[in-house]
Amino acid sequence: MTAELTLRVDGMTCGNCRARVERALNALEGVAGADVNLATERARIVYLPEVLNPPAIADAIRGAGYVPGEVDASAAPGRDARAAHDDEIAGLKRRFVVAAAVTIPLFLIAMGSMLPGLGLDSVAGEESWLWAQFALAAPVVLWSGRGFFVHGWAELRHASPGMNSLVMIGAGAAFAYSVLALFAPSIFPEGTAVPYFEAAGVIVTLILLGRLLEAIARGRASDAIAALMELRPATARVLRDGEEREVPVDRVAVGDTVLIRPGERVPVDASVADGSSFVDESTITGEPVPVAKGAGDEVFGGTVNGAGALTVRVVRTGGDTVLGRILATVAEAQGAKAPIARQADRIAGILVPCALVVAALAFAAWLAFAPPPALSYAFVAAVSVLLIACPCAMGLATPTAILVGTGVGAERGVLIRNGAALEMLARARILAFDKTGTLTSGNPVLTDRLLPDGSGTVADEPFALIAAAETRSEHPLASALVDAADGPLAPVEEFSVEPGLGIAARVAGREVVVGSARFLGGRGIDCAVSDGVRDGLSRDGKTAVLAAIDGELAAVLAFRDPPKPESRQAISDLAAQGADIVMITGDSRATAQSVASSLGISEIEAEILPDRKAEAVKALRREGGTVAFVGDGINDAPALAEADAGIAIGTGTDIAMETADVVLMSGDLRGVVTAIRLARKTLATIRVNLFWAYAYNVALIPLAAGALYPVFGILLDPMLAAAAMSASSVLVVANSLRLRRFA
Repeated sequence: MTAELTLRVDGMTCGNCRARVERALNALEGVAGADVNLATERARIVYLPEVLNPPAIADAIRGAGYVPGEVDASAAPGRDARAAHDDEIAGLKRRFVVAAAVTIPLFLIAMGSMLPGLGLDSVAGEESWLWAQFALAAPVVLWSGRGFFVHGWAELRHASPGMNSLVMIGAGAAFAYSVLALFAPSIFPEGTAVPYFEAAGVIVTLILLGRLLEAIARGRASDAIAALMELRPATARVLRDGEEREVPVDRVAVGDTVLIRPGERVPVDASVADGSSFVDESTITGEPVPVAKGAGDEVFGGTVNGAGALTVRVVRTGGDTVLGRILATVAEAQGAKAPIARQADRIAGILVPCALVVAALAFAAWLAFAPPPALSYAFVAAVSVLLIACPCAMGLATPTAILVGTGVGAERGVLIRNGAALEMLARARILAFDKTGTLTSGNPVLTDRLLPDGSGTVADEPFALIAAAETRSEHPLASALVDAADGPLAPVEEFSVEPGLGIAARVAGREVVVGSARFLGGRGIDCAVSDGVRDGLSRDGKTAVLAAIDGELAAVLAFRDPPKPESRQAISDLAAQGADIVMITGDSRATAQSVASSLGISEIEAEILPDRKAEAVKALRREGGTVAFVGDGINDAPALAEADAGIAIGTGTDIAMETADVVLMSGDLRGVVTAIRLARKTLATIRVNLFWAYAYNVALIPLAAGALYPVFGILLDPMLAAAAMSASSVLVVANSLRLRRFA
């Protein structure tokens, strides 16, 4: 039996950081699997409790050079992460402000000789200004940049160099070289004892700025979750011992009676005990139209009560509420890693060691072949390569896009459980739909009440007897029959049921039998006259039921499960996006064909038993590739699990929603269109992020190494390399944030 643990991991800054923590965790005996996400700063570990315990897991994270922290299970998902994120931003701001305040005069002093008009030479000599540069650069590198050295050393110690180690080597080399040039210039060849204090200061300052902007952007990416967290009110008015008390919502218990005034948010999931109102459920389902609520109806935490007052009885609290499950699911999705993310990890894992090799080769080549002062040229080239190769942009390319995409989906009533589901949904080219309750309303209606030979309509009096007999039945067709009757119905005196076949009842002294031809035939009732009528109804996709009164066939009743009003538009939109649409149903081929034709679906798989739906999905995958399945019932769960991306209708069963990768919180099938458009847009954003991050490194590493110097005399300055590296990370995050404009 495995257990699951989620920990916060502080101190990660790039894809290599994430990979190092993941390797350290997966190397532990007893770990079945570990996933670490950079954007959410979370590690999710599946382990064997009899072999490993949480303190040992936390020690492994510390051993990798990072700080583990507990995730408060009682808090709303993301609340503790938000606090930690705010602390991170505050710390980065402090370090950046100090660095910027010191680096500006440092830069002006260093550039003084090239900026006429400053008059620095008239104030003090060159040596004095060098000492001033040292005094200014020291706090920038040693205090503001301390984190780079702490984490960079941990990276090197674990033989896993990453962004911090590259910055540590680059900025540290510039500072150490400058200190030696100032204190012991005689150890250098003539003309090479040139200080680079301003380069070290500017490198640290620019990279801190990039880190700060990234942290702020990641916070903005989580705004959707923060907004969802704020939907739940802090307190609730509870009736206890006959008195109304305002208590913290965390102390509300199942079974409590809660009062909800007009205009207030519902604090928990509950059942209406008294009162009536309209409730705005758009925060949960995405539906803009308020829903009427009365006694017995369910209301959900986070929704907004309308003009009526409600008294409700609590049925779910905390993380068990619909809103709590949404928050937990979205938090899990944002912490999960899409398959495309592994590609970024592999690239970053190769790039950093290669950058160290290229930096060493560039240093050696410049030292051997450059004009005087060769050591200075070699130093500049090596530091520039190290800085330009930082893989931070790659580490952020995938998780930030998933973070924003899943948050936007949650705002629109589309709950995407994980990054892998998002990617599979984007790749899906075959969309298979269940029929009943998914494409159709799931509530059959009476369409025809015919005489046995089809010559006319059954009169009101015998129809009322048939409808009265069905008032004791729980079959969906019985409800449709009763709903179609006008006026009061006579009481049922006797009643019996044969599950799956029919019912027999005594109503107003008359014997009424309703059911299949087999059921009526078994009671000696001749049904042959209705054969032609029943065949015609079946061809029209309708379900025929027979009714007899006092032993004589009296009616042929036809029922149909009508398509949802929005189904045709949804199918049309999906087909326009290039998807192949298939309907999979257990109904007869005639019924399935009738519904499919009305919706514009050309391919159907009919008479598929529930346990064969998963096999049908497998067959579709073999024929056409990635398959998404949309369903709502318990019998759809195997197909939802088998599909590359399972989409459950939120008005369906709990089992379907638990099995699916994507949940549409409303029953509107147009949510499938939204989900696929959003998934494809997010995947396209990830690809753009990865392309630019990768192309940036590939293009600029040779430039930083000095490839253009022999022809054009261009050698990239380390300060420009640091600025470009930071800009690339911010660009990737900004591109991901464009998803928030998804419509």
